[in-house]
Amino acid sequence: MNKGDLVKEVAKVVSTKKEAQVAVDCVFSTITKALKKKDPVTLIGFGTFKVAQRNARKGRHPQTGQEITIKAKKVPKFV
Repeated sequence: MNKGDLVKEVAKVVSTKKEAQVAVDCVFSTITKALKKKDPVTLIGFGTFKVAQRNARKGRHPQTGQEITIKAKKVPKFV
């Protein structure tokens, strides 16, 4: 299921697809804002969104095949 599918499902409960889009966008925006502040978002009975550290690693440039170093970064994680 992608975001569009989620909007369609929410639209079955609310008045319009536009209203559903606003609701889904609001949920994702709120989760994103919390994670940017490093606050976990726990949905009881579902799971928790949190920020995880991804270590630096070796990779390959997709066009040249040259080995590159991918920097460490923080990523969202659902557990």
